Amino acid sequence: MSHIRQQTAKDLQAEGKPAIEHPAFAVIDLLLNEYKRPGKAAGGGFYDYPAGAQKHLWPQLRTRFYKADGQISPQDVRDRLLFVQAIETVRCVEEGVLHSTADANIGSIFGIGFAAWSGGALQFINQYGMQDFVARAQYLAEQYGERFRPPTLLLEKARLGQLF
Repeated sequence: MSHIRQQTAKDLQAEGKPAIEHPAFAVIDLLLNEYKRPGKAAGGGFYDYPAGAQKHLWPQLRTRFYKADGQISPQDVRDRLLFVQAIETVRCVEEGVLHSTADANIGSIFGIGFAAWSGGALQFINQYGMQDFVARAQYLAEQYGERFRPPTLLLEKARLGQLF
C-alpha cells in the first residue's frame, strides 16, 4: 500500500505538482504501522486471505474505524462518488489529456466506470446544471475536502453559462 503512495508522490513531484494528501492515508498508515496489515502478500490488509477459503473484509475494520457521528446521507454518498469522478474528468480536459467532450464522456464510462445512465462525466455536469454543479461541488469541498473543489475551467464555464 505505501509503495503506491510513494510512487504517486514521486510522479507528481517529477511533473512539478504537489503531493496530494488524501483522507484514506491515515487509515492506511494505521493498517501498516499499528495493525501490521500491509496487504495480501503479508496475509491481510483491508481483507483477510484465509488459506483455502474466500477472502473477506477484516472483521475489525468496523470496530477500529467506526465513527458514531460519522453518518453520511445517501445523497452525499452518491454525490461524492459521482462528483469526484466528474471533477477529475474536468481536470483531464483542463490539462489537455482529453480533447473533446465525446472522448471525456466515453472515456469516463469505459475507463473509470462512471455511471453509464448519465451519458458520461461531462454530460452529467451539463444535465446537473453548471452553476448548480459548482455550488454542490463547493459544498462537498467544505464538508469532505479539497478533492471536490471545482477546477478553474468548471468555474469559468459556470460564470459564462457554457456547457461542455
